[in-house]
Amino acid sequence: MSIKAKQVAGVTTLVVVVVFALSAYHLATLARLSFQDTASRGQMLAQAVFQRARDVVGQGGADPYAALRADGGIRSILESSSAYSRNVTYAAIVNKDGVAIAHSFASLEDLPLVEQEDFAPLANGRAADQFRAVYSDRMFEIRQTMLADDKEFGVIRIGVSTLLVRDELRTALRNAAGAVVVALIVSSLFAMLLSQWMLRPIHVIQSGLSRLGRGELDVTLDLKEQEFRDLGSSFEAVSAQLSALGRGGGGADPAAVESRPGGATDLESVMDNLEDAVALFSPRGELIFCNKAMSALQPRALDTLPADNPIKQVVERTLAGRKSQGPISLAGLEPGDTAERLLVTHAIEDTSGRFLGAMLVARNIGYLSQVHSTLNYSRKLAALGRLMAGVAHEVKNPLNAMTIHLELLKQKLLRQPIAAGGAGLADSAPRQAQGVPGVSRDESRIADPGLTAAPDITKHVDIIAKEIRHLDEVLNGFLKFARPDELKLQPVHLATLISDIRTSVAPEAQRRNIAMKVDCPDMLPEINADQGMLSQALLNLALNACQAMPDGGTLKLSCHTTSRRRVEIDVEDTGVGIPPENLGRIFDLYFTTKEKGSGIGLSMVYRIVQLHDGEVEVQSTPGRGTRFRLIFRQA
Repeated sequence: MSIKAKQVAGVTTLVVVVVFALSAYHLATLARLSFQDTASRGQMLAQAVFQRARDVVGQGGADPYAALRADGGIRSILESSSAYSRNVTYAAIVNKDGVAIAHSFASLEDLPLVEQEDFAPLANGRAADQFRAVYSDRMFEIRQTMLADDKEFGVIRIGVSTLLVRDELRTALRNAAGAVVVALIVSSLFAMLLSQWMLRPIHVIQSGLSRLGRGELDVTLDLKEQEFRDLGSSFEAVSAQLSALGRGGGGADPAAVESRPGGATDLESVMDNLEDAVALFSPRGELIFCNKAMSALQPRALDTLPADNPIKQVVERTLAGRKSQGPISLAGLEPGDTAERLLVTHAIEDTSGRFLGAMLVARNIGYLSQVHSTLNYSRKLAALGRLMAGVAHEVKNPLNAMTIHLELLKQKLLRQPIAAGGAGLADSAPRQAQGVPGVSRDESRIADPGLTAAPDITKHVDIIAKEIRHLDEVLNGFLKFARPDELKLQPVHLATLISDIRTSVAPEAQRRNIAMKVDCPDMLPEINADQGMLSQALLNLALNACQAMPDGGTLKLSCHTTSRRRVEIDVEDTGVGIPPENLGRIFDLYFTTKEKGSGIGLSMVYRIVQLHDGEVEVQSTPGRGTRFRLIFRQA
């Protein structure tokens, strides 16, 4: 086979293999995504049935199975199961004996439901297993157990079919086959043109050798390619020598070849700049190298670590089996270290296959718990939002009715005659109210205990009215927290905002003998925010800081830029601080340690920061003070 044919075959084969590999990867990805989507939608359906079933069973009743079967909500969810995913074939609730209590097909109720293979391991399994499942015509199930009094009393089973996944794969496979054919044709044409261009220097050299063979001297080669210039120079030198010999002359000097010094990469500098902790161990378990992130974990030789140390165990398995291990999620690798880390080890070999040791990589994934916490908080707020309409109707309206009827009760009491005399309150009250500025006729009737026939009754009525007003204030605060006003984002100049906060807080600070410090540069970048909401959040934090310093102190308001185009706003005091056991609850709605606190202020701060897609951090030391840090993106 000629060089040209080999080159065409090589390029074509390479392109076809790449296209085939990408197509296979595409098919595997398509299957995985389809399986995961089906699993997710099936779990969503199971969760919807579970929530409804829990509400039905929680209402009590002698026969929970009969209640589940008779509930219209469960029936509606089961019958609409196919709307959750095209691959869902049925949904049912079965008892612990496997008999269908409620089924998307009513004709199958009270009949045993054959248990199918679990779909969850397949959804996250290997591509090969997924392809086998697609072409095996098997049924699968997504299950969720239902408990009553910590005992299993039923299972939610969602039937899943892979026939539609097979249709999608067939369509994708036809497209992939077409892509392979097109790639084969295009790559063949391209390879022929490429080979013609790349083989030109060989044709030039072949022509020059043929001319030398015919006795022509001083032959030069037209080689413009950088890779062949040295060869052309050598050819011309040989041609010159042959020409000199033919003329009886001397030889020519050989050409010199320059060498370029190679640069070395500072590997240690690169490793030290990694966020992941990296360490290298020799085949005997000795520590060869560790970067700065790993130094914080105080790594040592394996023989100095206790037998139950997770680092020692995972590295020893790698050294013994010469195979990579992990990822393994662990927390508390060192005393006092509570961060969760992901450990992975890699076996290291040189180009000849000789085993050189193990590389340990530890990645801090503690931030995932923060993300999980934020998601949970968001879910709670979403649930509160859905309940607001019912709360407003069920609580707000009765409070208004209670207030109206309480006022009517007061008026009826005022019309009752005085027990000791013959005059009624309606006659005496106006006379008592005359000449008293700021007191209305009705107020004087209730406020003056000498005019009432039963002083205890009016006292209790006043207490009830006061408590109703307090309950109404609590409800308004709850509604304001769960349904904040719509954001009106605009560029906010922080120096001006902090100055306004200082002016508002100054009277309270002076009254408590608190010194205020402000550090907010005029040239600080603006942020996109709702100025009213942000001002409310900062004012709440500043007033809370003043209340935390009953004997005076220092309140500092500062702001500065930080990495990733973000701006930080700090509110720091030197007050009593927050006990460690309360730090995790300070943003909970209605949680407060103050005698007359509402427990809404810090929750509103957290909510406002969250609406701005920002972050809030708090650091506190009892007896030394507290610092709240709000982090926002630059405009």
